[in-house]
Amino acid sequence: MKHIGRLALFLCLAVNAFFIGMLLLTAYSPYINPEVHPVQSCLGLTFPIFLVINFCFLIFWLIVRYRFALVPLLGFLLCYPQLRTYMPVNPGTAGQPENSIKLLSYNIMSFGNMKKENGQNPILNYIKNSNADIVCMQEYAGSETAKIHLSNKEIRQALKDYPYHNIKQVGKTGAGSQLACYSKFPILSARMLDYRSNYNGSMVYEIKIGKDTVLLINNHLESNKLTREDKVVYEDMLKDPKAGKVKSGVRQLVNKLAEASSIRSAQARTIAQEIAHSPYPSVIVCGDFNDMPSSYTYRAMKGDLHDGFKDCGSGYGGTFRHFKGLLRIDYMFYNDAFSGERYYTLDVPYSDHKPVLMDFSFRSGETDHGSGKTGSER
Repeated sequence: MKHIGRLALFLCLAVNAFFIGMLLLTAYSPYINPEVHPVQSCLGLTFPIFLVINFCFLIFWLIVRYRFALVPLLGFLLCYPQLRTYMPVNPGTAGQPENSIKLLSYNIMSFGNMKKENGQNPILNYIKNSNADIVCMQEYAGSETAKIHLSNKEIRQALKDYPYHNIKQVGKTGAGSQLACYSKFPILSARMLDYRSNYNGSMVYEIKIGKDTVLLINNHLESNKLTREDKVVYEDMLKDPKAGKVKSGVRQLVNKLAEASSIRSAQARTIAQEIAHSPYPSVIVCGDFNDMPSSYTYRAMKGDLHDGFKDCGSGYGGTFRHFKGLLRIDYMFYNDAFSGERYYTLDVPYSDHKPVLMDFSFRSGETDHGSGKTGSER
């Protein structure tokens, strides 16, 4: 019996070692170029799964043989940088810091398909009351003729505290989505980045804040094009994980994800080049990246920038409200010109994404960065 017990322990160790190997493979899969290996690059999507498995082994060893708990702990240590992109722990900040700038990035899903409740649009009201200084929107929409739904006139009236705004249709087909930026600071210029996409795109704004000019990039990268039926397949796999159903479902989802990931990788490199060649020392990158932190897209775009959630957020931080809220695909990046003060999301039910908000301060601290702002003051 003693030998059987030892054999069982070593088998458990071997299984634990296998899953640690998978954890490390998925943690460092962002170094796999999706254009070369599209399917393998999707391994990062399973990183949270192997995190949970490794945590279960940690609990198991603490109960059965506590010295062996060092094995899963070693796994966590080896992927600690990636672990922090999913579940950082940072001290909270109560309220908006003085002299900071608040940026709101929000995929508004066409203002919730431009629906009204009691004559008002909930997303528009949320943005109006957010007290943000700059608002970047993805999947923007408005109508000049709508009566029942939200009209452009109502949007302009509600956001009158933002005298500077730019709205641009992106994509190559003429039927792409719109990106919008509303600002209390002057928008000096706005241009669309040139990369492959029929529907998605990125806008580059130069915004004058006090004596500084900030390069702000608003992004809506290539969508995964998952249909409602695909989401049903995913949820069915979670509810009833039969081998045949999982195999066919995984193949269907991975093929779609791999194709979109390959397109996003080229888009991410274009944006990274724009960041690297910025004529200004102050850079902020935000928007809906449609990719996880354990992805090539995230690694290529982030480069030497700071991830607002990693530096200032806490908890899990999912921003996409479907798929059980497990996906963080909306981001705020910034360079060393700024100090990240506060990052947070709110689980409001109006869109399929959560709004992402962040407070920034200039590290220089010498300029009155509120001096160029018009509209309502704090």
